[in-house]
Order: sequence, then C-alpha cells, then structure tokens
Amino acid sequence: MAIFKTKVTKAAISPQDTAPITAAAGGTYYQGNGSGEQSIGEYYSYIQGDMRNRAMRVPTINRARDLIASVVGNTPMKMYRKRWDEIEGEMMEQQIAPRSWLSQPDPQLTYATFWSWVFDDLFFFGRCFLWVSSRTQDGMPASFTRLPAAMVNTLDMTGPVFAFGKSDQIYFQGAQIPTEDVVQIIGANQGIIFQSPQVIATSLALEDARLRNSSSALPAGVLRQTSGEPLSGQELSELAQSFEQARKSNQIAAINQFVEWQPTDVDASKMLLSEAAEFQSKEAARMCNIPFFLNGNSVGSYSYQSNQGARQDLYVFAARSYMSVIEQTMSMNSVLPHGTCVKFDIDEYLAEIVDGVEEGDYSETPDTMPTMNPNME
Repeated sequence: MAIFKTKVTKAAISPQDTAPITAAAGGTYYQGNGSGEQSIGEYYSYIQGDMRNRAMRVPTINRARDLIASVVGNTPMKMYRKRWDEIEGEMMEQQIAPRSWLSQPDPQLTYATFWSWVFDDLFFFGRCFLWVSSRTQDGMPASFTRLPAAMVNTLDMTGPVFAFGKSDQIYFQGAQIPTEDVVQIIGANQGIIFQSPQVIATSLALEDARLRNSSSALPAGVLRQTSGEPLSGQELSELAQSFEQARKSNQIAAINQFVEWQPTDVDASKMLLSEAAEFQSKEAARMCNIPFFLNGNSVGSYSYQSNQGARQDLYVFAARSYMSVIEQTMSMNSVLPHGTCVKFDIDEYLAEIVDGVEEGDYSETPDTMPTMNPNME
C-alpha cells in the first residue's frame, strides 16, 4: 500500500495543456534549401496552414468547400475580345481562340485541380497568389503555379481584411519575391478562418463532446439489490460486469429474486447532442453561404423544383462571388492583352444534359430561382 506524506483534503483536477496552437494563416515557413523565389516549387515544404486544416475538421465547412470547389473547378473558362458595337450602342464580346494557360494554367496540374485550390485559398484566407512561371514572347503570362496563401506574408498589409489593394511587399518562405511576377487575386469575401473563428471553435468543441458521449460507457440501467445478504463493493462490481457480459452475448440475462433491474431513461439524441449539432451545422452553413438543403439540414417550408434549381442556388449564393473575382483578375492588362477578357462559361455548368441534348440555359430562367432565402426556415 502506498504511503502519502501529505494528506489530501481537497479535490483537484489535473491542469490542461495550455501550449499555444501554431497558426499557419499568413505565416512564414522555411524548410527547404532556398527562400523566396528560389523555394518556389519545393513542394515538400508547402503547407495549407493549421487554421485552414482545423476548419476543415468541421463537416459543414468541409462539405461547403467541396461543393463550391466543384463549381469553380469544373466550369470551363473562355476568352473574348471586347469591341464597341455602334449599331447596338453597347460593348460586345466576341469569343476568340484562348491562350494556352486557359486550358491548363499549371503544366503540372489539371484545370479542375488548379482552380479548385485557387478557390480554396480565397475561401479560407480571402486572397490567392499565383506565381508567373513562364511568359510568352509578348511578355504575357503563359503558365502559373499557386503559392499557398498560408505561406505568404505581406508586410504592408496586416489583415485579416485584404481588400484595400494589392501588396507591394510579398514574402514567401522568408524572402521577398518580385511583385510583378505575382498575380494577386483579392477575394470579395473575407476568409472564413478570420470571419467567424467562434463558429469554427464551437463546432469543434461540440464534435469533441459528441465523441466523448458516444464513447462513454454509460449504464443503460441499474441493478438494485432488493433483499438478501448485503453485497460488498467488489461483489456489486462483479455482479454488474457479469450482467453486462450476459447482455452482450444474449438478448436476455437471468437474475435471481434478490436483484431487480431498473432501466434508465436515456435519450440517445440528447447524448449525441443532435439538436445542438443541427443548429451549429446551420451556423457554419450560413458562414459559408451554402443553402441548408445542400448541406443536408432541415429547411422547413423551403423547397426547390429540380436538380437544376439546386445547381443554380449553389452558383448564385456561394460560388459566383469567387468566380467573378477570378474572371476579373485574370482579365487584367497584366495577364491578358488590352481589350480581351476571360469568363467562366456558367451556361455550360447550369445547362442540363438529357440523352445527349441540352435542355436549355437555366441562368436566365426566373422559374428556377428560389422563392425565399434558402437559409431561412
């Protein structure tokens, strides 16, 4: 038996680990052989950031990111020439042959992968940085490589709002890189890791509580001795264990006349905090601007007519703001010759294909628009 020199008279709880969490948002990292421009392409040292990865642990944020990325990454981009139409009295756009980077911006990645991760930076950090890896003879960009936003520091912008202008002091892997070789896409929305960190923290704390409740060995009932010789604590423990083993291997466990089984009224939905999880999931959906029904949440009286309506809701409420800033940034004179522009062909995304025949353009069909806010019940 152990002997304690100091008598314990008060209850105590072991202290929690208070070590700070290393945040990767906007941090500078150096693990490679070079820094700045020399470290571009050392992919083994690339990271997406702890704050971003932490947010992706929330199921709603994970789903919202993947849904919107599917729109951005799978919508083709086309190139146009702008010209003034004197007859119509307005600016017209004529489709022209695209530059090589429109079909594959990064020679090492597919089109869908590249733009999906450009959106990922805009979604979580509110901005994205594209390094011009090669140029054509006219000096315009011919290919790009994405610099993870979590690894970029801008000394002339502290954030978390970066919508004041482009940075002139960009640091990557600890050294400054030429600003003229970086295409900066400034998002119209603030990055969600800065937007509402309380929602992310609450969602993670709730999931931790649900995990604890689901793994706790709470009794589904109580064995109560009604008569006979009183059992000791050890004997009661052995009785409970044998009863539990019998319940696991058989549907019915036998007890004698001295023991009474009293089932407890345990609500599984309350143990798993189902109502709280539903509410918090909606809070995260609001933050990500995705309609509730696309996240699997209850939507009350709201309904949509078809798959096309769901796709249009996803585009209108969530993806359009990101796609617009990408289009407009990649149409600037530093990327394309003056008088030309690029646009996502959203009509192709919204059009339904049935038996190989396009059913029409749903981008301008009023009947497919929702009759109420999808995030309202």
